[in-house]
Amino acid sequence: MFRLYRAIWRASAGRQIILIILSIAIAALAAVPLEFQRDIINHLTTDDIATERLIYLGTGMMSVILLSLALKWLLGYRAGTLGEDMIRMIRQRLLVRASDIRESGETVRKGTMTTAISAEAEELGKFAGGAFSDPVVQIGTLISVIGYISSTQPGLGMIAFSMIVPQIVIVLISQRKVNIFVAERVRILRDATDKLTIEDINDVARDIDAQFDDIYETRRRMFLWKLSAKFLLSVINGAGTVGVLMLGGYLVLNGKTDVGTVVAATSGLGRIQGPTAFLIAFYRQVSANRIKYELMMELFGPNPERYRYLKDRH
Repeated sequence: MFRLYRAIWRASAGRQIILIILSIAIAALAAVPLEFQRDIINHLTTDDIATERLIYLGTGMMSVILLSLALKWLLGYRAGTLGEDMIRMIRQRLLVRASDIRESGETVRKGTMTTAISAEAEELGKFAGGAFSDPVVQIGTLISVIGYISSTQPGLGMIAFSMIVPQIVIVLISQRKVNIFVAERVRILRDATDKLTIEDINDVARDIDAQFDDIYETRRRMFLWKLSAKFLLSVINGAGTVGVLMLGGYLVLNGKTDVGTVVAATSGLGRIQGPTAFLIAFYRQVSANRIKYELMMELFGPNPERYRYLKDRH
């Protein structure tokens, strides 16, 4: 994983820093709407309801939401264009490598290079665009929201935090198995593509068909692991929501907290479920792209350093 991130940073450090700054700003705003929501709910439950106060709170909440959305739009645009530029750069380097192979007479099969340029380069490039900013946004959001919930009611904050730890354990265990299937699928697909370039396709049709069956079986086993993990993660999220409502209801009934805090905590759970699910998917994406990166580096031969002359142009 560190080799992959080192390569991404080397190619786009300046633009990655800008994306990280935007990500931190977005994460810092994540819990602010919850505070406005809490104040609005508590204001409605008081005997002295002032319309001006309600308008002020609603305007403030909407302003924060709009600012956050604007920053997310800017982040998404810059990350997307960076990803496309990385795709172009990878394809350019592979094209140069293909020319060198032709001149030197090295044995790299055409189908493998074709697959790398058309599909694998796109997957790695897209990942590179948000490789740093995406986890910063989501981890920052988790810290911001859980910190806010804990500051208003520590017991509810503990429930929110306890939802994350078992999900991390489940993903780490399941992803190790999925990684094996990812590498196996890429290798089978490359081999099948290489055979498709043979002039007399009838001679290898049966072997290619068998490899398509192997790809199907590999994907089927991946689905079993990924969907089982997803089921367990959904159970944990559901249990967390019920726990917050039960504990929050008990505290309200005993006068130890207010309704606005419970509502904000429940909304906060929804806010952390999104980042948690994203980080789980992102970890899987990192694992899969690490394998694809290592397989792609094999195409550059024993001296990949010589293909770094195509520098980032921005």
